[in-house]
Amino acid sequence: MSDQLNQFESMLKLQDSMNTRVHSQWQQQGFAYYRALWLECGELVEHYGYKWWKKQSPDMPQVQLEVVDIWHFGLSMLFDGRTTNEIATALTTELQQGKVEQMDVLDATEALAEETLATRKFSIVKFWSLLQAADMNAEKLYRCYVGKNVLNFFRQDNGYQEGSYLKQWHGREDNEHLVELTEKLDASSDSYTEDIYTALAERYQSARATAR
Repeated sequence: MSDQLNQFESMLKLQDSMNTRVHSQWQQQGFAYYRALWLECGELVEHYGYKWWKKQSPDMPQVQLEVVDIWHFGLSMLFDGRTTNEIATALTTELQQGKVEQMDVLDATEALAEETLATRKFSIVKFWSLLQAADMNAEKLYRCYVGKNVLNFFRQDNGYQEGSYLKQWHGREDNEHLVELTEKLDASSDSYTEDIYTALAERYQSARATAR
């Protein structure tokens, strides 16, 4: 089994776990993940910049986080009764057989959004064009995705739905802390997800203690 296939299956399992945390029967609810995906594309464009009438510089760390958010919704769209291994195998085959175009960030984002709106399906090939345009590869996607998935669980565990969760820690958003923490951790470790959660918990507890 290839590393990419392994990573795809691992991420699909994590996505299923997260979605199940939100709703135990999420696959039967008909949630409009395609709509969330193309709206995330709009947020990505905002971070990259498109206003020719004012000075703007691409915020690439935020662009890359949006790519990861798009991936969350894309993965969610793929569940259709198949096993995670079957979906991962299909993704790997589609990516190997498809043509990943070299595009700039804005064109790649719009191509993915257009495809999603037209078909209400997720195109791994269009997404991969965006991934590469955002200066990311499969390994970085995996590392960032697992980190964001753990953060989503951490938010839920600390009162996100009830409104008691603090998204700003020491003057920065939790996403920014996540990026900093994951860069220091070994993504190949068997305890990678646990290591991220522990690091987030330690920093969050420190922030809450300071806020009191």
